[in-house]
Amino acid sequence: MTYVVVENCIKCKYMDCVEVCPVDCFYEGDNMLAIHPDECIDCGVCEPECPAEAIKPDSEPGLDKWLKLNADMAKSWPNITIKRDAPADAKEFDGKPGKFEAYFTDKPGEGD
Repeated sequence: MTYVVVENCIKCKYMDCVEVCPVDCFYEGDNMLAIHPDECIDCGVCEPECPAEAIKPDSEPGLDKWLKLNADMAKSWPNITIKRDAPADAKEFDGKPGKFEAYFTDKPGEGD
């Protein structure tokens, strides 16, 4: 099992999860994070830390698309281990439907 970052992270990109991850398995895109599935140790400490509830165990049904996206993006995005502030407009996008189609980009973030 691994944990997966899902759609609600897009344009919210809270980084509370990054701060608590004991194995630094988060990778930063321009407007969301991803978890490297081979590095995640399934400890689960990140899931309750996400204010957007955008981290799920891969055992939940319907997450195949997100598991693949996390695995693919973790290969090209930089590692992130230090929490930074969320975007100023993050709360406006929290829970907004259709974020993947409207806002997802595979552009990498800054990383550490």
